[in-house]
Amino acid sequence: MFRPVEEQFAVLTRGAAQLETADELKRKLKKSLDTGTPLRVKYGIDPTGFDVHLGHTVPLRKLRQFQDLGHTAVLIIGTATAQVGDPSGRDDSRVGLTPEQIDANAGSYLTQIAKVVDVTKAEVRPNGDWFRTFDFAKMLKLLGSMTMQRMLERDDFSKRLKSNTPIYLHECLYPLMQGHDSVEIRADVELGGTEQLFNLMVGRNLQRKAEQEPQVAFTMPILRGLDGEKKMGKSLANYVGLAETPKEQFGKTMSIPDALLREWFTLLTSREPAEIDAILAGKLNEAKKQLGADIVAGYHGPDAATQVLDDWRNERERGGDPDVIPEVTIPAGELVEGAIPAAKLLALAGLVKSNGEGRRKCDEGAFNTGPDRTKPADFKTPIAVTDGLILRLGRAIVRVRLG
Repeated sequence: MFRPVEEQFAVLTRGAAQLETADELKRKLKKSLDTGTPLRVKYGIDPTGFDVHLGHTVPLRKLRQFQDLGHTAVLIIGTATAQVGDPSGRDDSRVGLTPEQIDANAGSYLTQIAKVVDVTKAEVRPNGDWFRTFDFAKMLKLLGSMTMQRMLERDDFSKRLKSNTPIYLHECLYPLMQGHDSVEIRADVELGGTEQLFNLMVGRNLQRKAEQEPQVAFTMPILRGLDGEKKMGKSLANYVGLAETPKEQFGKTMSIPDALLREWFTLLTSREPAEIDAILAGKLNEAKKQLGADIVAGYHGPDAATQVLDDWRNERERGGDPDVIPEVTIPAGELVEGAIPAAKLLALAGLVKSNGEGRRKCDEGAFNTGPDRTKPADFKTPIAVTDGLILRLGRAIVRVRLG
């Protein structure tokens, strides 16, 4: 049923940041192999309303690797912890969500996670199931399992303490609640980003107190975003979303700094280190194309990857248009003697938000039309609009349909 321990260990530790401890993981893998019992591998996620991006997939992909090796993925949906708000890696307090917000968000989570993890084979456990049963005595016992001195050793709390930034008492509940999740589901391994190490270690301590074998704290690196410096995130607009189109995913990947290539190949693809070395030994622009195609194939399928790569080469390298061009409908009643002023046409086609922006784009020479890529003399220039006319603004391209 299970592959040899050393083979599993090599697969699982590829790209990992830290294991507490590696020897314990080997012992657990050997026990699993000897007894034929899968490890219980925990990953917790709070339904905070995010759209999944590539940064979120780093620990999720590791969870899928455990699954593929025959182990049990235990997904903790943080219906209780989301009301507290995870302070990990933050320099200020994080506002918890209301029960209504949590219920609304939780519904879409498994659909998004299913792009990476086989949720049909996973054990899905909302942690509200056990925290709803907590009375005052149970909460006192949980709070009594850690000192304030230990809590303030957290990197984010210590920074806030030094900067005189408020630390609210309810935030101290979060690592204890996350740790108690591990006790409830008897986790063998818990996955998380490097900023989660403190919380994962709390889980180990609480399991010891509950006379359970402590989980392995298994952390993954934080994926850097498109800028090559900061953590990938929506607030920084440096992310690639799983729900984005193949063209968007591929184009964004092509924009990353060269220095990110090895990191992204390692954390976001299933390629072996030797393969990655061979790819990066060639032209880096070709390596980016391969990376972009790998990412698109993972979330849209190999046919989409082939198509987007062909479109990119046709558009960027051969000077042509992609085979598949999005269409926009423009009412025929907008035409005056068969034409529309350039700036207004851009706005009607949805390529700009206003006529004023359209004027600026025309002045910049960023707009062209038709097979000859004709640029208007200025924003007032009437453009003869026929059904099927192609409009291009920078990298954006649409085909007009008259309605």
